[in-house]
Amino acid sequence: MTQPRFNMDWMLRDLASSVPETRHVVLLSSDGLCMAQVGTDKDTADRLAAACAGLQSLSGAIAAEFPEGDGRMRLVVIEVDGGFFYLMAAGISSYLAVLAEDSVDAGLMGQCMRDLVARLGEHLSSPPRVDGRVT
Repeated sequence: MTQPRFNMDWMLRDLASSVPETRHVVLLSSDGLCMAQVGTDKDTADRLAAACAGLQSLSGAIAAEFPEGDGRMRLVVIEVDGGFFYLMAAGISSYLAVLAEDSVDAGLMGQCMRDLVARLGEHLSSPPRVDGRVT
């Protein structure tokens, strides 16, 4: 039996509404479980969360190449034709992912994401799971 997920979508609404051109905002656990979403349907959010889990793992491997660092990924930004993708470490074992149109103010997006994580980081964490149960 799994513990029910508390609805955390409300925490992401301010980010989505305060940065024009934001398409999707997803909070995910480090293993790719969508914990909250705004601006997207469940299937899209689940696909983004799964892709982000792989990306954060890859970026962690790259971060490990910097011996003076702690080996953790803090922020990944990808620019593609049509928009931007942001992935930021949010809390313990959690990440904040945002897709935005190509006309987004990149500096504003980064700042708003950092502000959200600083204000709510402890609430954005993903507790460890054992055999599908939250411990």
